[in-house]
Amino acid sequence: MNDFWTTILDFAQTTTTRVGKQLMQDFGKVQASQKADGSLVTQADKWADQEIRDAIATSFSGYGILSEESDQVFPGTEWCWVIDPLDGTTNFTRGIPIWSISLGLLYQGTPIFGYVHLPPLNQTFHGFWPGSSNLTTPFGAFLNHHPIHSSTDTASKNHFFNVCSRSTAIIQPSFPCKIRMLGVASYNFLTVATGATLGGIEATPKVWDLAGAWVIVQAVGGVWSSLKSEPFPLLSGKDYSDRSFPTLVVSRPELVSVFTPFLKDLNI
Repeated sequence: MNDFWTTILDFAQTTTTRVGKQLMQDFGKVQASQKADGSLVTQADKWADQEIRDAIATSFSGYGILSEESDQVFPGTEWCWVIDPLDGTTNFTRGIPIWSISLGLLYQGTPIFGYVHLPPLNQTFHGFWPGSSNLTTPFGAFLNHHPIHSSTDTASKNHFFNVCSRSTAIIQPSFPCKIRMLGVASYNFLTVATGATLGGIEATPKVWDLAGAWVIVQAVGGVWSSLKSEPFPLLSGKDYSDRSFPTLVVSRPELVSVFTPFLKDLNI
């Protein structure tokens, strides 16, 4: 891995570790307020957002920043960091130990590096996926620096599929897997990347929910199916604060046809 990508990875690790340690001090102890879109936000979210943005500005002059809690218009810069400073705020406020700090690095509007840190689980995911870019980019996905791969299994009642609270309409007696609801969009998809689940769906994720995990799913050979419009590449000057990107992720192409029939009743 060349010096550029070593710098990127070291920055993501150092920054999310430092921010994560402070968030663990606030975990389960802060009050949340409701935003216009109905989601929750705490002072911890806002603090983490500012810390990460300040760190990016110091280390990566000229890079754009897109963040859930502040800068929500894509600046159109060649390089841009996308931040979700606290994915799973409801879990965080209720003391449920599944929440993450998510970073994605975009080149010309498309993620090529993703980093997702889950402090309460001591789990850290990262991945590189060059896509159609002409960059010399590493390739692969990792959990705590160990390579990960999605499952090659056939769907059965001994396997898991993740839903979000807005996608429960897919649950029917004939559904081929056991259902789980984690409450964190990034982790929903990352469990597919590790082979722990065969698939997952999110009905209303935003680009900051997706950017980091998107890279990792691509790198493990999973299938990312956008159910309406494609999230990437982002468009210069576009405000992404109210844009959702319903998404189905499965571990291998053959499973798309297995789960797609259950999506017909979703309100997306």
